Amino acid sequence: MHTLVLLAALLALLTLPCAVAAVICADELLDRAAWAIAQRREARRERKVLGTLDQALDSAMAGQRDALDALEHGGRPPIERIAADLRRLGRLRLSVATRSPVWHAAVMRAYDDRLRLACRYLGVVEHLAELGGVDLEIERVRVEGELLGMGLVLGGTRRGQTA
Repeated sequence: MHTLVLLAALLALLTLPCAVAAVICADELLDRAAWAIAQRREARRERKVLGTLDQALDSAMAGQRDALDALEHGGRPPIERIAADLRRLGRLRLSVATRSPVWHAAVMRAYDDRLRLACRYLGVVEHLAELGGVDLEIERVRVEGELLGMGLVLGGTRRGQTA
C-alpha cells in the first residue's frame, strides 16, 4: 500500500511541471487562435471594402465616359478656362479663404469641382467626391500631381518664368 502511495506521489511530482507547461501553452494557443480569427475577419472586411471600391470605380469610369461624351458635344468650358479657375481658386484658398470657415468651405468645394472637371477633360481618375478629411487632402494632392504631370499649370508661374 505504501508503495502505491509513494508511486502516486512520485508520478504527481513528475507530471506537475508538465501540467503547468500545458496550462501556459494552452493560453498561448488560445491567443494564437484569437489572432487567427481576427486576421480572417480583417481579411474578409478588406475583401468587402475592395469589392465596394471596385464597384465605385466601375461606376465612376462609366460616369467619366458619360462626361467625356458630354464634353465632345460642348456644354462645358474649355480646359484653359478651367485651368485659370483652378489657379484663381488656388490663390484664394491660400489667402482669403483662411479668414473664415464658411469662405474656406466654399472655396474648397469650388476648387474640388474644378479639379473634377479638369480630371474629366484629361481622363484622370479621381475620388474627390467620395472622400473627406485627411483622405480628401491626400487625394487632392494626388490629383493635382496627376494634372501637373499632364501639363496643366495650377500654380501662378512655371519654373523659370517671372511673375
